[in-house]
Amino acid sequence: MGRTRKSKTSKRDRYAGFGDMADEADEDADLPKDEAGRRKIKRQYAELLGIRIEKLRGRILNRERINKTIEGIYFICANCMKVCHSLDDGLTEDPENQNNLCGACSKARSASAPVAAAHRPAAPERPARRKRAAAS
Repeated sequence: MGRTRKSKTSKRDRYAGFGDMADEADEDADLPKDEAGRRKIKRQYAELLGIRIEKLRGRILNRERINKTIEGIYFICANCMKVCHSLDDGLTEDPENQNNLCGACSKARSASAPVAAAHRPAAPERPARRKRAAAS
């Protein structure tokens, strides 16, 4: 009985997904170790959440203690919908945790806010109500 031939898939084809991670590691090689780690975690969050990023935009994902005084926060920016970290991207925290913004989006919004307020028409004043005369 004859032997069947093995398929000609190379090891490169089997491990094609690992090449992407190596490229990302090369990009982060020139960064400090802690910042490279935060970038890696941000990529993992984005990959893990996928399409749910739209649903969770503006929300805090995780808080971490860097040391006794510094707290790092992973969140999704409500404006640009990117996974951000408070130390890298800045954070404008919303008290209701629904509209957290990264530093760049916060600056853009604050720069456009006075312009938008100037173009907004003033609310018309309502006339004072008159009291009805009591029936005698």
